[in-house]
Amino acid sequence: MYPYPHQTPRRALDSTGQFLQAGTAMPGSKPSHKSTGKLAQQLLFLEALQHKRSTSTTTGPHSSLSPAQPTTMSDKEQSTTMERILQEITAVSRRIEGMDASISSLTLETKSMRSDIAGFQSRVTGLERRMGTLETQVATSHDRDQDLLYLSSK
Repeated sequence: MYPYPHQTPRRALDSTGQFLQAGTAMPGSKPSHKSTGKLAQQLLFLEALQHKRSTSTTTGPHSSLSPAQPTTMSDKEQSTTMERILQEITAVSRRIEGMDASISSLTLETKSMRSDIAGFQSRVTGLERRMGTLETQVATSHDRDQDLLYLSSK
């Protein structure tokens, strides 16, 4: 399905740290009507509510609307809704700041690991050279022992 590891699907988090549903917009992308992120749901709800209230002309015994007067949100409702939206935006902003700090920390950790790896590689190279020297010494010593055995058997 995904021939290369970098093409595997990523799962995005919403402002509460929950995973978004499959097929939803990634953070930073343009919101779509398919998005199920909390903020997107609230914005869609507000749009639908405003549209419904501004176009509603229902009359009758159970309706509080008159045909000539579309209703709008009260100042308190608008204030509460805006406050919730600002809280969501603030939460997302804090998460982004946290992610930036995590990325910086990981970058420093990666640099440190690269330095450690370079040190290990240098030590391995030194050990390989030493091993080569020891192999040569063992072979020379073995040849000398064989020569001594040959000479002593005569």
